[in-house]
Amino acid sequence: MTTSSPSAPDPHAWWRHAVIYQIYPRSFADGNGDGTGDLAGVRGRLPYLKELGVDAVWFTPWYVSPLADGGYDVADYRAIDPQFGTLAEAEALITEAAALGIRTIIDVVPNHVSSAHAWFQAALASEPGSPERARFWFHDGLGPDGSGMPTHWQSSFQGTTWTRTTRPDGTPGQWYLHLFTPEQPDLNWENPDVRQEHLDVLRFWFDRGAAGVRIDSAALPVKDRALPEVPEIHGPGEHPHLDRDELHDIYRTWRAVADGYDDPRILVGEVWLPDAERFAQYLRPDEMHTAFNFDFMVRPWAAAAMRESIDTTLAAHAPVDAPATWVLSNHDITRPVTRYGREDSSFDFARKRFGIPTDVAVGTRRARAAALLTGALPGALYVYQGDELGLPEVEDLPLDVLQDPMHFRSNGVDPGRDGCRVPLPWNRSGASYGFGPERPGSDRAEKPWLPQPVWWGEYAVEAQEHDPASMLTLYRTMLRLRRSLPDLAAGAFTWIEDAGADVLAFRRGAGFACVVNLGATPAARPDGEMLLASGPLAPDGAVPHDTAVWLRL
Repeated sequence: MTTSSPSAPDPHAWWRHAVIYQIYPRSFADGNGDGTGDLAGVRGRLPYLKELGVDAVWFTPWYVSPLADGGYDVADYRAIDPQFGTLAEAEALITEAAALGIRTIIDVVPNHVSSAHAWFQAALASEPGSPERARFWFHDGLGPDGSGMPTHWQSSFQGTTWTRTTRPDGTPGQWYLHLFTPEQPDLNWENPDVRQEHLDVLRFWFDRGAAGVRIDSAALPVKDRALPEVPEIHGPGEHPHLDRDELHDIYRTWRAVADGYDDPRILVGEVWLPDAERFAQYLRPDEMHTAFNFDFMVRPWAAAAMRESIDTTLAAHAPVDAPATWVLSNHDITRPVTRYGREDSSFDFARKRFGIPTDVAVGTRRARAAALLTGALPGALYVYQGDELGLPEVEDLPLDVLQDPMHFRSNGVDPGRDGCRVPLPWNRSGASYGFGPERPGSDRAEKPWLPQPVWWGEYAVEAQEHDPASMLTLYRTMLRLRRSLPDLAAGAFTWIEDAGADVLAFRRGAGFACVVNLGATPAARPDGEMLLASGPLAPDGAVPHDTAVWLRL
């Protein structure tokens, strides 16, 4: 059965089958030695990204921010946070990356801004009903004294979603809405100022060469103005603050801006929705170009579950002729080497806990196979920084260094997301394993903003780049082949149906096959030239458990 057949190539449609590398700026590379990653560090590592074989880089927010939520609390979209560098450095980075054939995608966060943003500070200083407060969701409290929260909506970070203000005389005032932390007040998208500001921000960065934007929490910005409680059962578009139908008009205006450039810019949505049909609506030809496929990322290491996700994903994208995206992790998700080594290898934010056992050797073997699986599927591939090194989640960070609000708002139950954000190791040894330079006149650099484990150097780029069996070599080889094989760019996707219940096997076009064995018994493979294997094969050439192979038929 042919499940997907890509459209004819479009010279501007690089994004349909691109490899996009996610950079978390604080943790990628530190150019000035202050312990925090920065744009100078990224500029110095652009040759690494070129050699890795990526088509674009996506930066999580690099703007001025108090960092209450890792930069997703933006105080000024037109300025780079000083700890990362300057606007001139960002412009230089975009230009230098483009010269190497690497496009730049930036992050925008339409649902909220920082409580330090000038708009919100002006709102706090103004009276109820003012134009300044109309840009946000300020509301009187319930009850005679206004002490009751306007709704009982639950935060994406656990806990409540309303915070009460204090008047200049010290008495309690109105409440304001924040679906995340109190430092992230939600914007009111019925307000024309909010809509115009975001169009202006898009143009600001597109004019500076950004190739596109990744839209954070893209299904959240619009709310039901009546502020009803969340019903136990609701129909499509009826949730009071998720996936509202009015969102699509907003993204159509964004798409018009993106399409207005000679080299059209792209919109990439972070859309967490279980309903495949509703998900696909964001990918109609006049809305977003692509959206993240979170369903596949959170599936367990099981053939039936992964095949179901692949089928559902491709089927959802087909009616709107949008490419699927494949991703194994990001800055919010437990790294695959750790996740796939657990008894329950799926992922759910609500189930994160300290002390869950994992077998890193098993997880690494599976993560290698998963890399080949995702690299062979039709669509775009995202790689989170460090996954190409096989980094495990750092799960023993001292409690006093944790910064993620998910940890604190869970009353310490959730370990948070800091474990996948530990600064990268570039060298086998040194004060920061090459993350930052040594300080002049000293044998030690400033300590990284999150501590690196003592075994971090084993995973360093320096330790892997000349090792033919390393994860880095596997990724470099995979991405080189992916770029060079026409079937992986435009070949139709077809399942090989007789491969076995625990095996995912498929063809791309007429000349390529991928076989992934998730079972305990070695799996047969089609006749053909071996292009790449995630691990050693059985003596008879069969594919062992937790192993993937690429073949030229």
